[in-house]
Amino acid sequence: MNLDLIGKRALVTGSSAGLGEATAKFLAAEGAAVVVHGRDARRTERVAREIREAGGTADVVVGDLADDHAAAGVAHAATAGGPVDILVNNAGSYRHLTWAEATPDEWRDAYDANVVSGVRMIRHLVPAMRERGWGRVVTIGGGLASQPMDAHPQYNATLAARHNLAVSLARELKGTGVTSNVVSPGAILVEATKDLFTGIGPARGWGRTWDEVEPNAVQALVPNDQERFGKPEEVAAAVAYLCGDHAQYISGATIRVDGGLVRSAF
Repeated sequence: MNLDLIGKRALVTGSSAGLGEATAKFLAAEGAAVVVHGRDARRTERVAREIREAGGTADVVVGDLADDHAAAGVAHAATAGGPVDILVNNAGSYRHLTWAEATPDEWRDAYDANVVSGVRMIRHLVPAMRERGWGRVVTIGGGLASQPMDAHPQYNATLAARHNLAVSLARELKGTGVTSNVVSPGAILVEATKDLFTGIGPARGWGRTWDEVEPNAVQALVPNDQERFGKPEEVAAAVAYLCGDHAQYISGATIRVDGGLVRSAF
């Protein structure tokens, strides 16, 4: 791609692993100066170091976005090297709970970690984007926002809220040169996903090796037109596109990267 991101500074929250890491590396490869964020300093430093070794530019900020004071510190540190032009709200948490296990406290914690955390960063960073007349906010959502399942209801609901707030923000930013969009991944193969399905595969008759487990896990749990799990880099590519000038006319949109898992025309 040639997304004209040279000279842009991007904060990717929750980028010490998984989708966030892939996104930070993709944006850096496209020329953006990336701020890598996480709660674990060692893991966050590793991602930044790998970006620099590949020829990119990366700074590190560490902090828990579920806490008002810590989130303010993250925003302050992220802008120490220059104004943030691109905010990718990726950070969040997930617990596999049943309705019986998801207590009101679990619901509150999930909402704070997955919804209010992003609101905090929007409030800290978007006003300056508006003043400069250019900016990008990309929220990482998910198919469970529109097709919730019976498990982890507190997580499903927070994804729906993330989608909703991103569209509301787009309306608020009308005419400012700042856009707000959602990238909605399906089942993406990160290490945690692979470990989970490989672990439960034998008991479910899916096989023992990953080559045996993957097609059976996909068919049983996340049937999609591509008949596989997605790759983190495929999600990162969609985020990167929305961050460039080619996507200036896209705002308030949801880009699904799910192989056709969500069975809807709209």
